[in-house]
Amino acid sequence: MKARPRAIETRSPSPAVQFAVCAGIVALIWIVFGQTLGHDFVNYDDKTYVYGNALVQEGLTLHGLSRALVDIQTRNWHPLTLISHMIDCQIFDLKAGGHHFTNVLLHTIAALLLFVWLKNLAQRFWSSAFVAALFAIHPLRVESVAWIAERKDVLSAVFFFLTLIAYSRYARSPTIGRYLLMSTLFACGLLSKPMLVTTPVILLLLDYWPLGRSHKSPVTSHTSQMRSTGRKLIVEKLPLFILALGISIIAFALQVHSSSSLDQLPFLWRLENAFVSYVIYLWQIFWPANLAVFYPHPDDRLPLWALALAAALLLAITLFVFKLRQTRPYLFVGWLWYLIMLLPVIGIIEVGLQGHADRYTYLPHIGLYVAFTWLIVDLSASLPHQKQILAASAGVALLALAFGAWKQTTYWRNSETLWTHTLAVTKDNDVALTNLGTALMEKGQLEDALSYFQKALDVRSGSEQRHYNFSLSVIHDSVGNVLARKGRLNEAIVHLRQAVDLRPDFPDAHYNLGTALFQKGDLNGAIAEYKTALSIHPNDAGAHTSLGNALVQKGLLRDAADHYEKALQWDPDAILPLNNLAWIMSAGPDESLRNNEIAVKLALKANQLSRQTNPVFVRTLAAAYAQAGQFENAIETARHAAELANAQGVRDLAAEIAHDVDLYQQRTPIRDPSLRNAQ
Repeated sequence: MKARPRAIETRSPSPAVQFAVCAGIVALIWIVFGQTLGHDFVNYDDKTYVYGNALVQEGLTLHGLSRALVDIQTRNWHPLTLISHMIDCQIFDLKAGGHHFTNVLLHTIAALLLFVWLKNLAQRFWSSAFVAALFAIHPLRVESVAWIAERKDVLSAVFFFLTLIAYSRYARSPTIGRYLLMSTLFACGLLSKPMLVTTPVILLLLDYWPLGRSHKSPVTSHTSQMRSTGRKLIVEKLPLFILALGISIIAFALQVHSSSSLDQLPFLWRLENAFVSYVIYLWQIFWPANLAVFYPHPDDRLPLWALALAAALLLAITLFVFKLRQTRPYLFVGWLWYLIMLLPVIGIIEVGLQGHADRYTYLPHIGLYVAFTWLIVDLSASLPHQKQILAASAGVALLALAFGAWKQTTYWRNSETLWTHTLAVTKDNDVALTNLGTALMEKGQLEDALSYFQKALDVRSGSEQRHYNFSLSVIHDSVGNVLARKGRLNEAIVHLRQAVDLRPDFPDAHYNLGTALFQKGDLNGAIAEYKTALSIHPNDAGAHTSLGNALVQKGLLRDAADHYEKALQWDPDAILPLNNLAWIMSAGPDESLRNNEIAVKLALKANQLSRQTNPVFVRTLAAAYAQAGQFENAIETARHAAELANAQGVRDLAAEIAHDVDLYQQRTPIRDPSLRNAQ
């Protein structure tokens, strides 16, 4: 079959033009996404990955580096992504703008690497530039770039494109060194996000086009010769397949055994949703409207006509591009790139509550961008003024998409704006209702929060699928949490018990139930729930602290001290265990717990972190000084604590501290009569 004539770019623009194109891509990215430097964290996974992750908050430490390889707190296995968050905390602490800066920077690098790889491989400069710009600012990219927790997308993309560049060099001149470099970059990509497990198949597609390694000519090669070459190329990639398989097993095992793992929906529901999701992602390239961070799963509510149409469309496109695989191989490769890269996250294996997600298109859409761009250029080859028409069309398209992406990015300013928008463009979205309620609860708007939690409960209570037990447990936990804050403890406990009954492996529900029981005075019940929470999530500093507080009330001071110490192992800057442990050491009755030097250090650190504005913590420091025999420091510090208490209107505390000063003047350390030792 004779190949059709097509427009081929034979000359590469000057270095100045190439630099200008790169600068233009960078400018587009920062115009669209630069606003995120003023955005906050959001309450959807950002807490799990960053601001509520004690391991990450430590910054870059040897302990953190070693734990990153085995940590399962994030319910995913991507140690390089975790380390990148540690580096951000080391540099920016918990200033969200710095973390957003890293995301935008990595996305910028990824877009430039895509451009460099594609223009060198396919020898179409302007087509490659358009594909890179499209990748850079399409509204579907917003979720991956504006969401700090999606660091894994942008980081893995950098390693993915570096892998493709290294493979292209290897394909031109195979050497062991180049193969090892390519394999190392691929491994780094997998350690950033296991979704890259399909990369070896993508490399086989690139062997077909544009590298042409699977055949000398699509017309003249003998079938047997092509089969032999194909086998060699597959064997060549066996180490990569083995590496991908190993990472897949680890990642899947961690997700399945995490405390928030989900029971699978019926297979037929998942398969139906997969077909429709492929079409949704395809349509969103051309009409990226009503985008949301979470789309509820349709369950079995997809109409038969939609399923039939989706399946027929996917089959028709696949047959069409297969028929044109010789004359227009980019259609064949681009379409299979899209289908195969989406396969791990298309929902056949359920790893979340969502029906589909914008972030999953981050790399898969590149195959379609290339296919559509190359096709348009080829079909318009005979048009007069082709370059001018295509340039104008591309410019209009990119500006429109850039505006859409900029607007979509504004919704990511904070949790409230994100979930308010999500509710505006989706329906029956219990996840959005719950998270908006949580954001309002954290702002102290308890009535509004409770209203959203009740709406979420109404949406989710109608489902009998065990798949949604975790979601329903979260909602009951949220209702219980806000009721407890409102002082309605009996009602709160009812909801919290429902939460733990639905998901006995949900640590937050056990923790919140323990807190409600503690407030009600049921110390034994509280201790049991805190211990259960810690059996599921042993590195929870807050649970260790709360358990320590309950044990203090029971008079089990040594056990309490042990849990305060464990809390500080996981979060060395946690103020409450710093203060409480120092108080037990200094003002408690148990002489075996005394350690004057450590008590002073703990109290000093607590006051340093609180900037000496809390009279309770300042009083603890005074007690530590007195126990260490530093009575002059104790007197001065206690007087400062009394001043703070009076200034804050806490008269009873000020009176107690005045009594402390009298004891210190008599060179006598204080003993807290409420601390009893039942051991």
